Amino acid sequence: MPVKQQNKRTTRTTRGTATNDVPQFFRLNVEVGDLEAAISFYTKLLGIEGRKQAGSRCYFECGLVTLQVLDVSSQRQPHPAAKALYFTVSDLEAVYERAKALHCLSDSDVHDAAGGGIVVRPWGERSFYAQDSWGNPLCFIEHGTVYTGRD
Repeated sequence: MPVKQQNKRTTRTTRGTATNDVPQFFRLNVEVGDLEAAISFYTKLLGIEGRKQAGSRCYFECGLVTLQVLDVSSQRQPHPAAKALYFTVSDLEAVYERAKALHCLSDSDVHDAAGGGIVVRPWGERSFYAQDSWGNPLCFIEHGTVYTGRD
């Protein structure tokens, strides 16, 4: 039986069964104080090019979610993200080396282990933590070790 979709924001009918439309997370905003420096930093760290946008921002396509880097320096000081931004990567060591070269590895401990070191966390994720120049915390997790809480 075909899938009938009324509207992307309303109920969908699949094989005669009504389901609620689940919101899809598509963009995350981080505030910075220097757009050009932030573009350089994130391009080097993520290993991808961003797309500069109107309004002092740049978009980095990170899978299904876009990282929006927004320069707020003309209005106020940047406010760091509340918690770490989590990225899954296939080659954790390569990203770690880029973070190390950018001198942005975390100096905090995470569950009694160095946040800035590649560690298998108690929940099974192999990861490391970093921070951009504006205080935005970042975490990189090796693909295949991501803990979803469903297991």
